[in-house]
Amino acid sequence: MTAVLADRRVRQLTTLARTTPGVLTGLALALIVIGLLAGVFTALGVQSRAQAVDDLAVRSGPLSVAAEEIYRSLSDADATATGAFLSGGLEPATARQRYEADIAQASGALAVAVAAHDPADITARNSSLATLSEQLPVYTGLVETARADNRQGLPLGAAYQREASNLMRARLLPAAQDLYLAESAQVNADQNSAGALPVAELLLALIVLGALVTGQVLLRRRTNRIFNAGLLAATAAAVVSLLWVAVASVAVMANIHASRSDGSAQVEVLAKARIATLSARADETLTLVARGAGQPYQADYEQVSKQLGDLLNSAGSLATDDAVRAKIDAAKQGAATWASVHAKVRAADDGGDYGTAVGLVTDQTSAQGAGTAFDNLDKNLRDAINQTRSAFDRAVAGANSALTGTIVGVTVLALVVAGGSAAGIWRRLKDYR
Repeated sequence: MTAVLADRRVRQLTTLARTTPGVLTGLALALIVIGLLAGVFTALGVQSRAQAVDDLAVRSGPLSVAAEEIYRSLSDADATATGAFLSGGLEPATARQRYEADIAQASGALAVAVAAHDPADITARNSSLATLSEQLPVYTGLVETARADNRQGLPLGAAYQREASNLMRARLLPAAQDLYLAESAQVNADQNSAGALPVAELLLALIVLGALVTGQVLLRRRTNRIFNAGLLAATAAAVVSLLWVAVASVAVMANIHASRSDGSAQVEVLAKARIATLSARADETLTLVARGAGQPYQADYEQVSKQLGDLLNSAGSLATDDAVRAKIDAAKQGAATWASVHAKVRAADDGGDYGTAVGLVTDQTSAQGAGTAFDNLDKNLRDAINQTRSAFDRAVAGANSALTGTIVGVTVLALVVAGGSAAGIWRRLKDYR
C-alpha cells in the first residue's frame, strides 16, 4: 500500500513538473540557486585576491624589507667593526656609533621578523630566525673581546676579530640571506595570487548570464511574454557584476605587474648588489686584518666585485624610472672609484707599506679613501632601493584601491539576481492561479 502511494505521488509530481507552473517553479529555483552560489564563490575569489594584496602591503612586503635590513645591517656592522679594529687602540667614535647603530637596526628588524612568524617557524630545525637570534649575541661578544684586547695592544684581539667575522660570514649572513630569499619568494607568491587572471569568477558570471538568458527564452515560449521586468533586472545586475569584477581584476593585474616591474624585481637585483658591496668591503678590511694571510679574502673580493659589476648592469637594464637609473649610474661610477682606490690599497700593502694601506681603507672623510668610495656606492644603492620600494608600495596601494567595495558589490548584485529572478517568475505564476 505504501509503495503504491509513493508511486502515485511520484507520478503526480512528474506530471506537475511538466506543466507550465511546474516548469516556471523549477526555473525560479534554479536561477535563485545559481545566482546565489555564483555570488558566494565570486565574493570568495575576490576576498582571496584582496587578502593577497593585503599581505603584500602589511606582511610579505614589509618582512622582505626587514630581512634585507637584517643582512645589510649585520654585514655593515662587521665591515665597520673590522675597519675600526684596523685603527688600533681606541677606535674612532664615528665607527663605534655606526657599529652600534647597525647592531640596533639588525636587532630591531630581527624582532619584527620573529614577531611575524609562528613559534614553529622559529624553533624548526635549521631555522634562519633561530640561528640569527642565537648567534648575534655571540658575535657581539667576540667583537667586544677583540675591541678590549685591541685597546690594550694585545695581538690576541686580531684572532677574536677574525673569529667574529668568520661567525658572521659562516652562520649569520647565510641565515640572513636564507631569510631574505624566503620572504622574497613569499612576495612573489602573493603577487602571483593577487595578479592571476580571475578565470573562475568570470566563468561563474557567464554561467549566470547564460542561465538568465535561457530562462527568459523559456519563459517567452511558455507565456508568450516578450519581456519580464524581474529577469531583466536580474540580467542587468549580472552584467554589472561581470563588468565590475572584470574591471577591478584588470586594474589589480596592472598594478601588481607594476609592483613587480617597477618595484620588487628591481629591489631584488639592487639588494643583491648592495649585499655584494658589503661583502666586498668586509673582504677588503679582513685582508689587512689577516696581516699577510689575507689572500683568500682578496680572492673573494675580486669575485664579489665582478658580481657587483654584473648586478649593476642588470639593475640598469631593469630600471623603469629616470631617478632610479641616475642612482644606478652613480653607483657604477662609485664602484669604479672604489676599485681604483682598492688597487692603491693592494699596491701599498703588497709593497710593505701597511700603514698607508690601512689609512686608505679606513679613510671615510676624503675623496681618496676607500671608506668614502664605499659609503658613496652604498648610499646610491640605498637610495635606488628606497625609490623602487616606494614604487612597489604605490602599486600595491593602487591594487588595494581597485578592489575597494567589490566584495560588497558582488554580494548585493547576487542578491538582486536571485530576487529579480524570483519576483519576475512569481508574477507569471500568479497568472495560473
